Amino acid sequence: MSSNELLDALTILEQEKNIPKETLLDAIENSLITACKNHFGKSENIRVQIDPKTCEFHVYQEKTVVEQVDDPVTQISLANAKMIDSKYDVDDIVNVEVKSKEFGRIATQNAKNVILQKIREEERKVIYDEYYSKEKDVVTGIVQRYVGKNVSINLGKVDAMLTENEQVKGEVFQPTERIKLYLLEVRPTNKGPKILVSRTHPELVKRLFESEVTEVKDGIVEIKSIAREAGSRTKIAVWSNDPDVDPVGACVGMNGARVNAIVSELRGEKIDIINWNENPAMLIENALSPAKVISVIADAEEKTAKVVVPDYQLSLAIGKEGQNARLAARLTGFKIDIKSETQAREAGDFMDYENDYDDYDEDEYLEEDYEEPVEAEEGNSDDE
Repeated sequence: MSSNELLDALTILEQEKNIPKETLLDAIENSLITACKNHFGKSENIRVQIDPKTCEFHVYQEKTVVEQVDDPVTQISLANAKMIDSKYDVDDIVNVEVKSKEFGRIATQNAKNVILQKIREEERKVIYDEYYSKEKDVVTGIVQRYVGKNVSINLGKVDAMLTENEQVKGEVFQPTERIKLYLLEVRPTNKGPKILVSRTHPELVKRLFESEVTEVKDGIVEIKSIAREAGSRTKIAVWSNDPDVDPVGACVGMNGARVNAIVSELRGEKIDIINWNENPAMLIENALSPAKVISVIADAEEKTAKVVVPDYQLSLAIGKEGQNARLAARLTGFKIDIKSETQAREAGDFMDYENDYDDYDEDEYLEEDYEEPVEAEEGNSDDE
């Protein structure tokens, strides 16, 4: 191969595989040294010169000038040295060029293997670095096939495995279907990076909001907390750093367009978006949405809260199989004890709430307009 052909080949590899030309030149240098070692039995005195601009290369053996040659690999006779240049004398070092065509077939094959091995290693490293930079982010993949109960997903340059534990219960995928996934972890292996992805991780919902809602991406609206039961319901608490921006409205979008796009990607998973509040009682009240609340008494030190709701709202506050209360507890970090007004009176501790109840206005206590696009059938789904 001429130097021009080599230069063209390295340029193509650099463009297609994203492997730096310098790395490939190092691999060629090492392969030539390996070939010399295989051919001559040693390579300590081998020097390789490669011009990175032209890819022209030369291989030299450094030989010591001696009167009588004992090792032809490392020594050269004075007579032969003077034939190269009359200035040489005993103990001088002479660079004798080695022609690659002198290498045997096995030495040449070994040199080729060294280059190919280096290309494979660098290709794996480039792919690992590319996907490692996407760790803890959302990626789009194409469903390939089921491997047992796991799903093989093609992410472009590499395949990922969606394990059974990271799948949403009830979700079934078809080959060639495009889905979004949360990239959990990238592990280096001898066969290339092993990539683990998830459809159940709460951060998937957060990242989808970041991609769908400009205000979240720009940091104007913050997602302060998130609680998720994958495939069923997610609650997120949002806060705006700009008093002129409504955080809930920004996340919902015009006519629910933004949140509905995320709901669609999550295949109908319900999403409750509530206002974050530094006051634990107010935060818990918001977190129990869409249920209306009469009163909340929160103990910040014990991380517990007592909540009273109207009798007809108890089942909605608790939710189907306790889901609404459970998610509200996860979202706020408080253990929440919910009682109806009647239960609180019967327990004899309703006096704690009576002053609050005097101010209770069923129509004004919670702002629920933003729930409509997502929770149109809320009453049917959570009422007993």
